[in-house]
Amino acid sequence: MGLIYALNGLYFSAFLFLTALGLSIILGVMGILNLAHGSLYAIGGFVGAYLIGLMAQGNMTLTLVGALLGAVVAAGAVGFVLETTLIRHMYKRALEYQLLITFGILMLIEDLIKLVFGGESRYASAPCDAMGSLDIMGHTYSVYSLFVMAMALAAGLLIWWLMVKTRLGIMLRAIEMDREMAQAMGIPMRSLTITAFVIGSALAGLAGALVVPTSPAVLGMGMDPLIMAFIVVVIGGLGSLRGALLGSLIVGLTRSFTIAYFAELEMPLLFLIAVVILIIRPQGLFGQK
Repeated sequence: MGLIYALNGLYFSAFLFLTALGLSIILGVMGILNLAHGSLYAIGGFVGAYLIGLMAQGNMTLTLVGALLGAVVAAGAVGFVLETTLIRHMYKRALEYQLLITFGILMLIEDLIKLVFGGESRYASAPCDAMGSLDIMGHTYSVYSLFVMAMALAAGLLIWWLMVKTRLGIMLRAIEMDREMAQAMGIPMRSLTITAFVIGSALAGLAGALVVPTSPAVLGMGMDPLIMAFIVVVIGGLGSLRGALLGSLIVGLTRSFTIAYFAELEMPLLFLIAVVILIIRPQGLFGQK
């Protein structure tokens, strides 16, 4: 059973990695503590569930691809609207102002989701059912869970390539390291901050769409991933892809084994790990001082 618990931990880590990576990019490049990030995850979940239900009678591969792309586009588009209308006014504001505004955005998006999709849960298990399961050391395990892990890995490699190997990524990292210097060098701050927010939003939407074949889309579904994502950023370090990956693995595996053996200690143990990291290394495992 230990192997199954480990696989379940990796499965949870995959969603968490995508959500935390998007949050880390927004925090690192823009310096915005975005409490609305969980709502973008929820948008991805509801859009993904809706599209899967709409296209479920067709080819399941095309259905899943269409649902994932639709969720990414929808979350990215909402992120674009948020950044260009509300978030852009918060860059030089105090932290408590950011928290209040982004919490208000979270509440607004939750109400809009309820208005558009209704208050009932949406189930979209067709892709998971279609992929079936396989036998792992005498235990049945969903092929879809392995697909989610592969998707998270592929998205992580794509973001790594974007941030390390492209001019766009170099400029984004320059803003993260020294915003004033980057602006003095003529880097187009306006367009790049929009780009960073849209990328972060799209990653959250992808995570939400990937989760709905195994868990229904429900109102408030983005709150737990948001809290977990903040824990990952604390552990891994702000703006670090390696940190987001390692932090997600630590949180995901810890959560899986704790639920299996000591369910009541799940959240306290995760917060304890985050507190210990903050005391020993306040910038996180891979964060810059």
